[in-house]
Parts: sequence; structure tokens; C-alpha cells
Amino acid sequence: MSDTTHDADAPRLAETFEEVEDALLSRWPETKLEPSLDRIQAFTELLGDPQRAYPVIHLTGTNGKTSTSRMIDTLLRALDLRTGRFTSPHVERMTERISVDGEPLSDEAFVRAFNDVAPYTHLVDADQPHPLSFFETVVGMAYAAFADAPVDVAVVEVGMGGAWDATNVADAAVAVVLPIAVDHAQYLGETPAAIAVEKSGIIKPGSIAVLAQQTPEVAEVLLARATEVGATVAREGLEFGVVSRTPAVGGQVVSLQGLRARYDDVFLPLYGAHQAQNAAVALAAVEAFAGDAALDEDVVRQAFAEVTSPGRLEIVRRSPTIVLDAAHNPAGAEALGAALEDSFTFSPLIGVIGVMADKDADGLLAALEPHLAHLICSQNSTDRAMPADRLAEAAREIFGEDRVTVAPRLSDAIDQAAALAEAGEAFGDPLGSGAVLVTGSVVTVGEARSLLVREGRR
Repeated sequence: MSDTTHDADAPRLAETFEEVEDALLSRWPETKLEPSLDRIQAFTELLGDPQRAYPVIHLTGTNGKTSTSRMIDTLLRALDLRTGRFTSPHVERMTERISVDGEPLSDEAFVRAFNDVAPYTHLVDADQPHPLSFFETVVGMAYAAFADAPVDVAVVEVGMGGAWDATNVADAAVAVVLPIAVDHAQYLGETPAAIAVEKSGIIKPGSIAVLAQQTPEVAEVLLARATEVGATVAREGLEFGVVSRTPAVGGQVVSLQGLRARYDDVFLPLYGAHQAQNAAVALAAVEAFAGDAALDEDVVRQAFAEVTSPGRLEIVRRSPTIVLDAAHNPAGAEALGAALEDSFTFSPLIGVIGVMADKDADGLLAALEPHLAHLICSQNSTDRAMPADRLAEAAREIFGEDRVTVAPRLSDAIDQAAALAEAGEAFGDPLGSGAVLVTGSVVTVGEARSLLVREGRR
């Protein structure tokens, strides 16, 4: 019967989320890179270039991309625009990477998005020197799902870098560059300026470049790129920025100078100066996108009050307090340390840390050392994780023998840390206002979140 015949080479369509996850994870991992846009361009061409069906706000930078993307998304939806948002990596589930209307795709929608592009993946695989990677396939899924929705605007975070990141087949109406520091040095370069060259690739002719505060050498690279392609520039500290911020219960109250107006008494339910700066960048990006008029102040306040960013200084449990933060490089750890001092009075604070083997563990540990009474070295379940024993060796050099414990299983590490935090008086604090900080990697935080946050409870 003709309806049962099919192309033997065509991929079998998935029926469940687990099948999609399995199919995607069988591709080149995110950590394996071959710097070229050839595959993704071939792929999106076969899909009908869905990334051209809507304007794009594109974000790059070393830290802060996901929080800022979530703020931009929330602001745009407050303006009654239908949004698509692509972020990575995910904290707990792969579906988080593709959101429409502020919500991750349901498992059913994720399966549909995969099945929509699956027939084309093998055509690209067969035609290119290397097959499509996991990341390239998910980018294609996201762009197609956004066109299908259809969305009014897509907020897209780069996976790594900029110029040859798979997301860069889109031409941004607004290109956002968050602070640039050294991370992924083996792929992007050894200095912030070298990395900036790569990241500046998202600034396209005719776009508006919204630039967070940068070091002078990075700013020079970004401004040169903007001049070269004729992009308009808005810079934090000059055209927009944080006027003031006051830590408050559950977050902070900020005054933001936008591109079009000043917005006062804005409550942001996230902690730390870095999140206030992310908010200023998000506001400027949305103003740049929305046109010449100022935004309604009440709409701005309402939107920021609703912002969430899982795994970013997120309190997931009380007694003792357990805080999750996805800091995974020294710059992220510095921002985390400053926010801990600024917004909390935990004593003692017990750290649980699990890092990836390719990260600057020494830099991360050194940035956290002043803030932690004791450190428990652990590891997440991926094969990229640095073994807990190896991490502990590095930690003892920085913290000293007595302040470091090893617990390779993350659940054991959290239990031990909670017991230490509760026994606060042993550290000279009779009030026992102890807390646990789980950090070091998005994956570590995601696994901790799955352990600590019951299904359906945010």
C-alpha cells in the first residue's frame, strides 16, 4: 500500500519527548564546535529561512544573557507583543530552551517542533562534511517554531561567541552585548578583546547595538564593529544605566535611566548589582526596539515585578535557606559574591560546588572564598564534570584543609551542607542563621533544583 511506503533514509518521526531528547543528544554535543555557519545556513534555507519571518533581539556576552533575555521577554509581552525566546543551556529540561509567550514549549509542542524539522536534518547531514550538531538542530527547531506561532519578535541568546554561533543566521534589529570577560578561551580567545571580536559578529548593518558597561579595550572593539557596519550605538553609563538601587526584601528597588525616559521605583525581584545592570540593558533594548516614544512607567514597573530567573541567586528552600546560582566562571562568581554581601546576612554560608572540567576552577574558588565558611566539593552527573577529588585539591590550596570536605554525590553534599548550616553555632554564630549556596555550573544547579524543588512548585 502506498501510504505505508516511505523514504528509507528519512528519520523516523518522534512520538514522545524522550525520543526527541534521545535523537538530539545523539548528535554532536554543544561542547564540540566547528566554527562555520554552513550547516545551519543550509538547514534554515531548507526550512524556508524562518528566522527572517520576525524581528530579532539578539544577545551575547559572557554572563547575564539568560536573565536579561527573560527581562526583555517579560517587557515585550507587557507591550502586548507575542514573543519567542531561545536560551541555553537549560537548567532542568530541554524544553526550557524554546519559549513562546513566556512559557517553555510543552512536551507535545517540543515533539511537533522536532518533527517539523526532522525530515530536513538528514538532507543537511548527507550534504555537509559534518552532520548538524545538537545545538544547530535546536536552533532550527526554535526559529521554525517561532515562525509557526507566529511571534511578533524573537529574543535569541547566542550559545557561545557570536559571529559563527548558529543563532547568527538571524540579522538582529537590536544586538545586545552584555559584559565580556574570559570564558570558553579555547574557542573564543585568551583575552576579552579577542573574545569581543567574535561576539561583535551579532552587530549587523542597520541594527541598534545596546552595549553593557565594558572594559576600554572591549568597548573599542565593539564600537569599531558598529562603525564598520553602520549600526547605531547605545552604551550603559552614557545613553542609559542604573541611576540608583536599594536592596529590598525579595530583591531590590531600582531607578533606571532608559533611552527615552527615566523610570523610578521599579521593584526587581532578583538580587545583586549585576541584575540591576541587566535590567537597565533589557529596558534599553526594548526601548530601542519599540521606537521613539517612552514606555508607560506602570507597564515597565509591572513587567519587572514579574521577572523570574531560575537558578540565578534563587532561594529554593528555607530552614536552612538554600540558594542556587549558576555562576560558572570567575566574573560570574565575583558578581555572585558581591550580591551575597549586598543582599543577605547568612552566617555561616556553606558552599556546595560542582564545576565542569574545562572551567577556571581556581578563579571561581578564589572569588567565592571570602564569602564561604566551609566548602563541600561535589560533582554533577555529566561526564564533563570535574571529579570532586580534583576540585577539592584546588580548593584546599585556596580555602585551607579545614574548610574543605568532599562529597561526590550532589544529594549527599547538599545534606551535609544543610546540617553544617543548621549547626551554625559551631561556627561561632549562636543564632544559626546559616544557609547553603549551590553553585559552579548551570548543570550542577539544575540537578540541585530537581532534587530540591518538588514537581510543580516554583
